Amino acid sequence: MAAPVGFPDGVAVVRAYLREQLVARDTDVPVGTRVPDKRPPRFVRLERVGGTRVDRITDRPRIDVQCWGDSEESAHDLAQLARALLFAIPGWRGAVAYDVAEVGGPNTLPDPASGQPRVVFAVEVSLRGRVLDAP
Repeated sequence: MAAPVGFPDGVAVVRAYLREQLVARDTDVPVGTRVPDKRPPRFVRLERVGGTRVDRITDRPRIDVQCWGDSEESAHDLAQLARALLFAIPGWRGAVAYDVAEVGGPNTLPDPASGQPRVVFAVEVSLRGRVLDAP
């Protein structure tokens, strides 16, 4: 019997990476899994919307990346920066993420509740699991 393999939270891995990289580039915007109660002019929302376990040690979550801005140009620019950064995640701090594939390119999709400009895209991130400790 093969030992059970557990996987990291793909959204948490991407969130930590993206937040760090945006701040390093003087783009200090919230990066989270929900629309903030007090909506800032610019922010990024991440949501796992599927994906599959590829093999015994690889999970490949599909993550929607939603970038809001105070103008269409601002939302576009934030999405393009986030998109570029995500393709550089393999190897970040020895992270378990080792590959990124785009499954949906940037698309202008204004927020239906507020009308605020938003650009969305989707990626799949290959994550390496680890054998769970024995009981």
